[in-house]
Amino acid sequence: MKHPVSVFWFRRDLRLQDNAGLFQALKSDHAVLPLFIFDRSILDELDDPADARVSFIHQSLLSLQQQLVAADSTLIVRHGFVDKVFAELCNEYDIKAVYTNNDYEPYARKRDAQMADFFASRSIEFNSVKDQVIFEKSEVVKDDGLPYTIFTPYSRKWRAAVTAAQLRSFGSEKLMGSFYKQSALDMPSLPQMGFSLTTTAFPPMQWDKNTITRYKEQRDFPAVPGTSRLSVHLRFGTLSIRTLAREAGALNESYLSELIWRDFYQMILWHFPQVVASSFKPVYDRIVWRNNEAEFEAWCQGLTGYPIVDAGMRELNQTGFMHNRVRMIVASFLTKHLLIDWRWGEAYFAKKLLDFDLSANNGGWQWAAGSGCDAAPYFRVFNPYIQTKKFDPELRYIRHWVPEFESLNYPAPIVKHELARERCLQVYGAALKDRNT
Repeated sequence: MKHPVSVFWFRRDLRLQDNAGLFQALKSDHAVLPLFIFDRSILDELDDPADARVSFIHQSLLSLQQQLVAADSTLIVRHGFVDKVFAELCNEYDIKAVYTNNDYEPYARKRDAQMADFFASRSIEFNSVKDQVIFEKSEVVKDDGLPYTIFTPYSRKWRAAVTAAQLRSFGSEKLMGSFYKQSALDMPSLPQMGFSLTTTAFPPMQWDKNTITRYKEQRDFPAVPGTSRLSVHLRFGTLSIRTLAREAGALNESYLSELIWRDFYQMILWHFPQVVASSFKPVYDRIVWRNNEAEFEAWCQGLTGYPIVDAGMRELNQTGFMHNRVRMIVASFLTKHLLIDWRWGEAYFAKKLLDFDLSANNGGWQWAAGSGCDAAPYFRVFNPYIQTKKFDPELRYIRHWVPEFESLNYPAPIVKHELARERCLQVYGAALKDRNT
């Protein structure tokens, strides 16, 4: 006889602590079966068998498994298509309910709508709740009910609306006795799923109070360890956004503002999913991009002849991370100096960034290109030399990643800044000359 169970479906929330959906599941009438699916609809699109993000997920699941085994339970890990995995589970267990946390990306919304129908056809209750943001969907909107498209008024409304209740932790870790009791099950290895082990060093899930306190003063200098490096943990949910907003955000308003930007871009993606493929400002899709493949490859490899740009790209290629100030510089360079479509750069970042998050990546690239909501004006073209002088004045960051930049082996600039800026203004100006159509 199969025992009735509730399933908690882990996705972007790989932790037992302060997990909203898990908390609801553990309070339900049935023992909770914890599940993670390596979704082939996502993994089959990856073209790098050494993709470090898959390793990060696998490593996080091993940690979850240790905690669950200590509670006489086990994490069920499957590799396959979501509907087929759940069909198999329905044959193995008497599933009464499925709990999970909301995901706002277009693929996830489509998947969850399909799975809601799947569960309904089997009389399985499906519950999905907010967890990865403080405010979601239409919780922070204008007085007329329309979504904000400018960050500053959104931020003001966000700050006015937030209360201790929104930042309070869910005590899911206190309900460990409610997991379904069974012997530990093996999870598929990376090689079994077609992926290889990686030697990538993942940042620790902890923050230094001094770093957070001095965040505003230090965050723009890539040679200084002035950022928390917690973005990958927020992306995969090994750290609760509520914990970070409550504890780290209280130390520095500028740091909290970055967390609000995260909510803002998730909200934009929810209300305007077309931004995944198109410019938020449609007129910007009139830009006639040069899209020179050789120049794009030079940018990808960090061989543009602009040391600050090349340093950022090499850091990304070697570590899966890039300092946020440098992200803006390299994105501006690609879209405005080289006039290469922001979607090319966004896709490259999507392949390389450990902390890749669709909403933030898309928002950042459209900001740099001028095509996004609340974006940099099109005539703002970052001067890489001035950016270097301001943010890496001692060239410590550049010397680390581009040690040959003063040698004869270093390439000449791929384009002269003055000519690139003039060309950019002409091309953008021609595309935007009639903004009312």
